[in-house]
Amino acid sequence: MDAVLDGGFTAPVLQSQSCFRAIMDALANPGTPQSLSQPAASHGPLTGELASVLLTLADQDTPIWLDEALRNDAGVAPFIGFHTGAPIVREPGRAVFAFASAASELPDFDQFNLGTQEYPDRSTTIVLAVPSLSGGPQLTIAGPGIKGHSHINPLGLNEDFLTQWAANRQLYPRGIDLLLVADGQVMGLPRSTRISEGH
Repeated sequence: MDAVLDGGFTAPVLQSQSCFRAIMDALANPGTPQSLSQPAASHGPLTGELASVLLTLADQDTPIWLDEALRNDAGVAPFIGFHTGAPIVREPGRAVFAFASAASELPDFDQFNLGTQEYPDRSTTIVLAVPSLSGGPQLTIAGPGIKGHSHINPLGLNEDFLTQWAANRQLYPRGIDLLLVADGQVMGLPRSTRISEGH
């Protein structure tokens, strides 16, 4: 039981406000990593960054989806239940937020809630832990919040990421938003962002 009680924010109000600001800044400035100051402790496969975003965004009114590694860990569901009360759903399409410990654990983006033309904001936001926000193949990004274009090189994305992202972007204003987390930071890739290979 102690493990369930521990691992949350030590100063919940300050830490959740700080984390929320980082997430909003990450989505407003796509591709620019934002620091998650004082992230929560990791909890098995639930990294400190995933835990921080989960504690900040999830509550009893936000159904969340967990990948198999997170779902099968004996400590994760009780931790989430105690700290947030968020219902855990097995169907990706019912999730407001989805948390994945690795890109290989994610179903295709179109399996999640893509929103509707009337309510595009009801789509799923995916929070994906990657090994690092740098060191991977270079990608070019452009779109709202980006001056001209910029480059990112997160490590650990799936080989078909660009194909899936192009299909997701074509749905705009519908489509999922993506938060990548690693190294005590969060990087936002909102659905409006164009992502292509190389320079």
